[in-house]
Amino acid sequence: MKDRVMIYFANEQKDGVITYALKRLLRRAVIATLDYEGFFNECSVSVTFTDNEGIRELNREHRGIDRPTDVLSFPLIDFEGGEEPSVDEPVVMLGDIVLSLEKAEEQAEEFGHSFEREAAFLCVHSMLHLLGYDHVNSEEEDADMRRRQREILHGMGLSVK
Repeated sequence: MKDRVMIYFANEQKDGVITYALKRLLRRAVIATLDYEGFFNECSVSVTFTDNEGIRELNREHRGIDRPTDVLSFPLIDFEGGEEPSVDEPVVMLGDIVLSLEKAEEQAEEFGHSFEREAAFLCVHSMLHLLGYDHVNSEEEDADMRRRQREILHGMGLSVK
């Protein structure tokens, strides 16, 4: 049921090329994460492409960390706090993903895999944040999130050997 998910893409960077194939890949990553988590509500997510300077500004503004990062997640629902999507809303707005294509390219090279694999990983990672998961509070949460990421990417055929 692919059309249950609306993804809004925005480009706020100049150097990286946003291809149709990249958008399709990230759409697959969003849907694979939702399917893995058993989230079958109609929903929307925004994905904004930026560069290291753009994500650095957001990281500084929202997290107080003055350096670029790879991806930022801005959830609109507090699943951890027990909040549930409103039944009055036909489409659940999960939140926003901001992805630094520049950082994704750097990390793909650093880790020795493709840019596409890195972009899909970052999208899955961010989607898990939008669905209420975190990895900073404990080793158990970190291990759980890593396991989920691995299994989702494996299901997409993007395992790292």
